Amino acid sequence: MSEQTDTPTPGERPYTVVVGVSATSKSPAALEWGAAQAAQNGGRLVAVRSWRVTGPPGTMSGAAAARITDERDTARSEQAALEADVAAILGDDHGAEVRVVRGGKRKVLLAAAQEADLLVIDAPRSFTGPPLFAQRLVYAASCPVVVMPPRVSHLSSPLEQAGRAVGRAAVRSAGLAGRPGYRPPMSTD
Repeated sequence: MSEQTDTPTPGERPYTVVVGVSATSKSPAALEWGAAQAAQNGGRLVAVRSWRVTGPPGTMSGAAAARITDERDTARSEQAALEADVAAILGDDHGAEVRVVRGGKRKVLLAAAQEADLLVIDAPRSFTGPPLFAQRLVYAASCPVVVMPPRVSHLSSPLEQAGRAVGRAAVRSAGLAGRPGYRPPMSTD
């Protein structure tokens, strides 16, 4: 029986964990879990975020605005934002490789997973995005995929968000009942 070592032999690639980092949620649970898995297996952590070039904003006349987005500036800005997000969650000495890649989320994550032993993502925050993003990712990935559920990520599910919105609307309606023309002050949340 041979002994298992944590260090790869020359020519062998290290155990690699790729974490998809959301620009909105920052994927804290996915990053922490992925970093722990990489450390436990003597491997490396790769934090990945996709980005796309946005078209120039329209004007009132329907023509494109004069200011065109510079792709290099956008890429640098996205890289800096991802580096800051990873450092905020894992600390400044995280040792993760941080990559921003131009393209759609699914395509970028699948390409990164080609070289990975494990892909980690947070659960999608809403059902309004592409249909069944996590499921499509799981079926197309070339490595195991871990999806951090909202309760682990401390994110509310779409159902919880909808419930809170209905609750707020019910309270507001009850407060306005029998008061024609009354407008409550604007809320700041």
